[in-house]
Amino acid sequence: MPTDWEANYQKNETPWEKGTPSPGLVDFLRTEPVRGRVLVPGCGFGHDVRALAATADEVVGLDIAPSAVKAARTFPTVGGENYEIADLFALPPRLRGSFDCVWEHTCFCAIEPAMRPAYVAAVAGALKPGGHLLAVFYLDPGHAHPDEGPPFGTTTAELDTFFAPRFTLLREWLPKSAYPGREGREWMRVLRLIEN
Repeated sequence: MPTDWEANYQKNETPWEKGTPSPGLVDFLRTEPVRGRVLVPGCGFGHDVRALAATADEVVGLDIAPSAVKAARTFPTVGGENYEIADLFALPPRLRGSFDCVWEHTCFCAIEPAMRPAYVAAVAGALKPGGHLLAVFYLDPGHAHPDEGPPFGTTTAELDTFFAPRFTLLREWLPKSAYPGREGREWMRVLRLIEN
């Protein structure tokens, strides 16, 4: 049964809400500032959006939960960020093919695993030709069974299977920093959309 994200926000049941941007993203931005137009699907309260907005020209935080977007808009503006209530899987036409980069942090692990091929197609559809996907994937959510979630874990082999047809893997690494309790459970990648 799909998660009712809006209900979770209304009940303040948001264990994924850490109050700060992804430590792996913060480390990455210290040495490799992201430029251009960036999409952040499943942005929640927008901590990652604001971290990216410090260097990017424009950052669009997307979430299907109106309460998350409303909360994100209450934080002080850092740069060219804005927030929209929208579904990555039904991206408004004006957003399709318009991003230089997509930042993935909480969307891929939150959706039902059966939706992962559709996720890859949606991200590819959001990017300009040759655009990049910068991501931190959740390898091990710490559940007794892999199908328990969200979050749903993944493996590097599974990532290769899903992304290889549409993306070229440029780099991957274990982030040096993570939220407490997630050390060694995350994996970062930079991928480039293959131009047809």
